[in-house]
Amino acid sequence: LSWTPPLWAKALRPTKGLDMRGGILATSLTSLAHYVSDVANIPPLMSNPFVGRSAFAHKGGVHVSAITKNARAYEHIPPELVGNRQRVLVSDLSGKSNIEYKAREMGIDLGRDDQISRKIVSVIKALEDEGYQFDAAEGSLTLLIKKITGEFQEPFSLESYQVFSLKVGEGFPLCHATVKITVGNEVEITAAEGNGPINALDHALRKALTKFYPQIQEMHLVDFKVRIIEGTEGTAAKVRVLLDSRDDHDLWSTIGVSTNIIEAGWQALVDSIKYKLSKDGLNKHNTKKV
Repeated sequence: LSWTPPLWAKALRPTKGLDMRGGILATSLTSLAHYVSDVANIPPLMSNPFVGRSAFAHKGGVHVSAITKNARAYEHIPPELVGNRQRVLVSDLSGKSNIEYKAREMGIDLGRDDQISRKIVSVIKALEDEGYQFDAAEGSLTLLIKKITGEFQEPFSLESYQVFSLKVGEGFPLCHATVKITVGNEVEITAAEGNGPINALDHALRKALTKFYPQIQEMHLVDFKVRIIEGTEGTAAKVRVLLDSRDDHDLWSTIGVSTNIIEAGWQALVDSIKYKLSKDGLNKHNTKKV
């Protein structure tokens, strides 16, 4: 769903309360845009006015400090009116205000503990020097902050994974993945096929985890982006993988960085599933079996 700003402005002229012309409720616009994107099989544009993830996004430290005092000074309408939400981006240019805001979003009050805020900023800057971009990967950022503040428990641990491709003659290559994980005291080994290495790993990991966490069946991947960070290194260059996932309620992004594209994809995939489990309040102490 990609309308130009004038069309959005016209659509947002209210007739009665929050009702739109044509009977569309304004608060449903964002979910409607995501639904249309799903039906059309087109990733939702972050830059879309009103319904895009960047429509009410803020980044600069002073800027973020100001919106906590009076958001209307920077936003023409409350994002909730169109079913969207305010977002604060965190990067190597972020200050304490951004970190404290993000922590509050997660229900974590850093209070006056400057040391934790500074540690989070320091870790983010170090990782972004390695090629990470957390302003585009809020899911991975959330996990990072929760880990540093002690609010995250690992729902599973990886023992090993193996991926190989098989191509016979002129046929299409098929990928096979084997994953070995530990959940609590149980070890699970599964194998699966896919039309690419990350797809095969995704199938194998979900197969291993579903018996412990059936909720992951609610999520699915909606976009997968790969970017070379250091093009001068040729085939030895680092790659950045950004993965967009969603369930019935949320859309989130995760990131992985490595000189190995499969490892970068694996990192983003694991973060995506861990974010889903963390969001739903699931961890290794309350696994659910089917």
